[in-house]
This record gives sequence, C-alpha cells and structure tokens, in this order.
Amino acid sequence: MGDAIGQMLPTAVGIALSPLPIVAVVLMLVTPRGRVNGPAFIVGWWIGLAVVGAIVLSVSSGAGATDEGAPATWVDVLKLVLGLLLLLVSLRQWRGRPHGSEEPPTPKWMGALDDFTPFKAVGAGGVLSGLNPKNLLLAVAGATAVAATGVSNGEQTLAWVIFVVIASIGVGAPVVIYFVMGSGSRAVLERLKVWMAHNNAVIMAVLLLVIGVKLVGEAIGGFSG
Repeated sequence: MGDAIGQMLPTAVGIALSPLPIVAVVLMLVTPRGRVNGPAFIVGWWIGLAVVGAIVLSVSSGAGATDEGAPATWVDVLKLVLGLLLLLVSLRQWRGRPHGSEEPPTPKWMGALDDFTPFKAVGAGGVLSGLNPKNLLLAVAGATAVAATGVSNGEQTLAWVIFVVIASIGVGAPVVIYFVMGSGSRAVLERLKVWMAHNNAVIMAVLLLVIGVKLVGEAIGGFSG
C-alpha cells in the first residue's frame, strides 16, 4: 500500500493547497453561522472526494487497471490526457494571474455566503472538492494512480481515506484555527484569505505544472516500457 500512497500523494497535496476552497471556508467562518457552516463545509468536502474516489476506483477495478503487475495501457493514456489538461489549466492560471497590486476577481457566489444554511455549506464543500474542474482532474489522477498499483480493494479504500485526509488539510486548517483561537482568529483568517486570494493563480499554476509534468512523464515511461 506504500506504493499507492506514494503515487497519489502529489495530487492530494495539490488539492490541499488549492486556494479557492480555503478562501471560501474562511469567508464562511466569519459569517454569523460560521460555527456551524465551517464544519458543514468540511463534511461536504469529504463527501465530494469520497464520491469521486469511489467512482474512479470502481471503474478502474472493473476495467483492469493493471496488466501483469504494470499499469494497463489505458491508464497510461488517461495519465497523458490528464497531464496535458493540467498543463493547459496551469498555463491559463498563469496568464490570468493578477499583476502588482491588481485585485483578483471574486466569484459572485462568494457574496452569498452570509445567507448560507448548513445544507448549502455541505453542498458548497462537495462542489468545490468533487466538481471544481481543477480539483476533479487532480482527484481522478490520484484515484487512477491508486488503482494502477494493483493493491487489494481494501488497501485501495484505505489509501483513498488517507488521500481525503491529506487533501482536507488546507480547508481544515482555518476551521481548526477558528475553534482554537475563538474571536482572536478573525485577524489571522483575514490575512490568510487576502494572501490566498491574491496568489491563487500563481499557486495553482505552479502546482498544476508540476503534477501535469509528472503525469505526462509517467505516461511516456509507460508507453516505452
């Protein structure tokens, strides 16, 4: 199972460091319902990743992700496609980065966070983890990497649980800060939000570039092996 954890670790870290969900949970925590909506967002985040993992692992197992101990050809093709898509998204993120003191645009839906119910917070967490295009690509890549190691179904499930835990560190940290520091957390969370929002494009561009190159390299190695 160590190989499965090692293969999925980069993509899990990529999701954990995704700035947009961190900004969203910080904004949610400073609303009147923050004490309830923050944890609800995390629950939705877990559900989103769990659903993506369950689907990809089930499909991969049924399609035969390994061939005589090595990743099947279709896995290498999928890695190549995912890697190229991540590189394209990385380029788009880099081109769209703010310059100097320019303020990055804030998604319109974030303005409605004050009125979010816990149910909507769960939905937002699920959408940002499982349906957000960048995170979805990373989650699919991570689950495919786990399936391609050929470990048992039980070990795949455990590896994916570890994936979800690691991928939740980014959005979980503000919630922990909120409950540990209480009212004193507002200034810390505000600084975190501003920094993450301003550097969102650059952070994601670098992360997606590194992971995209890794996937493309693995695919090329698989084709030539």
